[in-house]
Amino acid sequence: MDKFVITGGKRLEGTVAVSGAKNAALPAMAAALLTDQRVALHNIPRVRDIATMGRLLTHIQADVEIPEAAEGAVRIRTEKISHAEAPYELVRTMRASVLVLGPLVARTGYARVSLPGGCAIGARPVDLHIKALELMGAKIETEHGYIEARAPAEGGLRGAHIVFEKITVTGTENVLMAATLANGETLLENCAREPEVADLAALLVKMGARIEGAGTATIRVEGVGRLGGAEHRVIPDRIETGTLLAAVAITGGKVRITRAEAAHVAAVISKLSETGAAIDTFEPGTLCVEGSGQAAPADVTTQEYPGFPTDMQAQYMALATQADGTSVITETIFENRFLHASEMTRMGADIAIEGRRAVVRGPSRLTGTAVMASDLRASAGLVLAALVARGETVVDRVYHIDRGYERIEEKLSKLGARIRRVS
Repeated sequence: MDKFVITGGKRLEGTVAVSGAKNAALPAMAAALLTDQRVALHNIPRVRDIATMGRLLTHIQADVEIPEAAEGAVRIRTEKISHAEAPYELVRTMRASVLVLGPLVARTGYARVSLPGGCAIGARPVDLHIKALELMGAKIETEHGYIEARAPAEGGLRGAHIVFEKITVTGTENVLMAATLANGETLLENCAREPEVADLAALLVKMGARIEGAGTATIRVEGVGRLGGAEHRVIPDRIETGTLLAAVAITGGKVRITRAEAAHVAAVISKLSETGAAIDTFEPGTLCVEGSGQAAPADVTTQEYPGFPTDMQAQYMALATQADGTSVITETIFENRFLHASEMTRMGADIAIEGRRAVVRGPSRLTGTAVMASDLRASAGLVLAALVARGETVVDRVYHIDRGYERIEEKLSKLGARIRRVS
């Protein structure tokens, strides 16, 4: 099992490029199941979750090409679907596997998908997906750890008026894909507004779907008889962008971040600016960030997009440990996402957990020790804390960070961080 060994105290400097968004790439790959034509996807990050989705699509009998070189396009063609099933052994490590549910039942009329696994950060139930598909006419049973869905034998899925009880990104994406092949119009309300949803819709439109309103709370979809192939470049990873911004801020560095989309990280830029970091966009796709050397405290509350993302909470907590004062972090999305706090405390951080609030008092003089990652973003937070800790920090279970960050140790090392991967 790989680990990161990090010696803190180095100021980050230089230029680094952002990879494609893992959370945009996964639904785009699932969308390829909606057509028997080839879908070519560019800017796909080479991370563990992409490899897992590739294996899942191959199991479903898709022809999947994932070149080793990151510049190469991922090409998927599913001429026939003979195994409309996502088994537990493939789904258990990645919750996004549930995204094949909507495309499978829409195209074949049947899907059997294992209830998903993934990070241990709290309940992320799929009941909203199920209720929406039932409104579209699907008969669904959940037993033995599997969701089994059948579309009506006559006519398949039908358009419906669906109001999500709470905002759900994967739920919005799953139902959006299913609606593209449903009969009639589907009206979705209280939808997720994340850039990844809009990016998926952009791909689907290229495939021939009729979609209005993606990226807003209300989406209309007029079902079509079939979809075709398409070529698409996924958006930059906004969470990697935010993580790199926070890494520069915490080390007091100065870095030029390319292939970024500033509008997608507006809430992160605003909050980091409040702590004293200087962030400028001198040219499209590029962010120039310089840390203040001494962060100011600032409270933050995680919210659905366009608010401050829950996926940046752990990284911000690391920065807050170095702020001169008290910062209060309120987590409103997941109920169990402070697992990294105890590991930061072992490094010397002063963090008190009060329900869904973390009170962080700084600045703390962090020292290196052995820590363990509990989930994808927690691992990123621990890496950031290690960048400013005295001595050597060993971050275990970095397979979590490999799920969503492409060669993060190489990127940080290029900027001057003393970080290496060991087996």
